[in-house]
Amino acid sequence: MINLHWLYALAGAIFAGFALGSVRDETNAKRWGNAAFWSLLAISFWFGDFFGDIGNGVLVLAVVAVAGLHLIGRGSKQSTTAEERQHSSDRYGNWLFLPALIIPFIAFVGTLLFNYTPLKGLNLIDTKAVTLVLLGCGVSVALVIGYSWLRPPALAAVDDGSRLANGIGWAIVLPQMLASLGVIFAAAGVGTTIGAIVGAIIPQGSILLAVLLYALGMVAFTMIMGNAFAAFPVMAAAIGVPILIQADGGNPAVVGAVGMLSGFCGTLMTPMAANFNIVPAALLELKNQYGVIKVQVATAIPLLIANIIILYIAGFHL
Repeated sequence: MINLHWLYALAGAIFAGFALGSVRDETNAKRWGNAAFWSLLAISFWFGDFFGDIGNGVLVLAVVAVAGLHLIGRGSKQSTTAEERQHSSDRYGNWLFLPALIIPFIAFVGTLLFNYTPLKGLNLIDTKAVTLVLLGCGVSVALVIGYSWLRPPALAAVDDGSRLANGIGWAIVLPQMLASLGVIFAAAGVGTTIGAIVGAIIPQGSILLAVLLYALGMVAFTMIMGNAFAAFPVMAAAIGVPILIQADGGNPAVVGAVGMLSGFCGTLMTPMAANFNIVPAALLELKNQYGVIKVQVATAIPLLIANIIILYIAGFHL
């Protein structure tokens, strides 16, 4: 049966490829630091199950040390010239996006076929990891099609992948780190503590105030953690479940769904959500690394106001 361990092996291979590509980039003065950074991540995905909690903790500290000591950087190596890229664009046009579109297509359609056809009964894929496994399959298929169609050099994926990864740097693994932080916060009882404080502040039956604190708390914790999924367990344990649902009788589906949407408003306004806000700025080579966030604030604030209104009306008055 194909499960998450297969996907971890694939992810480890990708990080190992980044390490190899970093070593091959002689224009990068920090190539050995980059190689160490990506190698540590590859080791984590390949052998993390065997290291135990302490071993994985040491591995994470090593990753942080390499990044924190500024041992990683980007080189100036280009796999193709500007003229070659322009020629490829003129020749293939928007069809160049085909390999990228194959990935979500296989993940989406494959999940539907697995769940609504006899494929589910064959036990080929772990039912708890269907979408993620198919996402990995999509990446593999797109890679094969890209090589077969465009016929690049054998190590093009390694070199260009590492060039892109080194351009993004440590921010590429920030979502994983922040998600882990959310689990730690929840396990430490942060949500319960906040709930006790909020319960003492909010007058009994003051639904609007509870809704405001819940939505704004989701925004604040998301901005701190950079991930609404990490913030949700904390705020759900603090306000969502004990106050809005149990005490005030709110609709659980609305409280959960709109609460998450409120958290996503925070995602739009924080550099901690590096994969959404800092990485695109790096990829687009913007002069201001916070340029994406500045543009998104105008959307995030009205959206947050709309979420609060929806949560108050649909959660308690419909």
